[in-house]
Amino acid sequence: MKSAKKRELRIVFMGTPEFATASLARLIEEGYRIVGVITAPDKPAGRGRKLQQSDVKRFAITKGLKIMQPTNLKDETFLSQLKALNANLQIVVAFRMLPKAVWAMPVFGTFNLHASLLPDYRGAAPINWAIINGESQTGVTTFFIDDKIDTGEIILQEKVAITEEETAGMLHDKLMEMGAELVHKTVRAIEHDQVETKLQQGWPQLNIAHKIYKDTCRIDWTMSLNTIYNKIRGMSPYPTAWTKLLNGDEELMVKVYLARKERKEHQWPLGKLFSDKKELKVAVDGGFIYLLELQLPGRKKMKIQDVLNGLTLHEDAKVC
Repeated sequence: MKSAKKRELRIVFMGTPEFATASLARLIEEGYRIVGVITAPDKPAGRGRKLQQSDVKRFAITKGLKIMQPTNLKDETFLSQLKALNANLQIVVAFRMLPKAVWAMPVFGTFNLHASLLPDYRGAAPINWAIINGESQTGVTTFFIDDKIDTGEIILQEKVAITEEETAGMLHDKLMEMGAELVHKTVRAIEHDQVETKLQQGWPQLNIAHKIYKDTCRIDWTMSLNTIYNKIRGMSPYPTAWTKLLNGDEELMVKVYLARKERKEHQWPLGKLFSDKKELKVAVDGGFIYLLELQLPGRKKMKIQDVLNGLTLHEDAKVC
């Protein structure tokens, strides 16, 4: 029988983006002792190339937490500094792959929060791919890290439905809050020595959440209505689906942030554009995709009415 005695936890938290900040904030709110925060080095961004701090770093500063920003996780100096924190638990949320010298260091282990129902959608972009592939549900999982990517023993999972209108951004925010709660539940279970893990069971058709590149984001207008619609919302607001707009002699690369679909039989060529100065739609296999929010080259993201106010479409305009 497991001991009922409460463990005194000394936690090192590792994460970089906003998704991770929610979990760190929840742990602090619950009174857990965070002895160190590991996050990505500051990076130049924007036109001025000024150094930008990660979301986690900015939050950690406001809480007076010790911050470390190693460029090499195998560096002996970093490993010595990490060991000196004397943490007995490490938590990883949206960080990077850890060497064994790091994840095996604490006595109570290192666990990760992943935004999918593992073992499905292991990899870098689980939120995007769940929507791109038209899934009706997803969730969050905590698991103990091992020497492979997202394969360790599962601690806890929570499921959530994906609606037909949800974008990756909407789902991100929902899973961020769910994940913060699951991290808290996981820490509480470790604190009270009540963890019961289960091995990940794979199956032949396992989906992988591969990293998304620019070419992955291009819309193929010969695909089906649902496939195109899911791709647009699965990449909104980031990394953003894009297409080429051919308008007379002009060729524009256009980012598509928001769309809706209409199922309808027609005989129009795929990719043909139709506009009445209020709406812009594309003929696709099985219906039409209405483009609701776009970004033209050198411009800000705009609602379609604003785009059409400054864009005259030729009769043969199309996307490809």
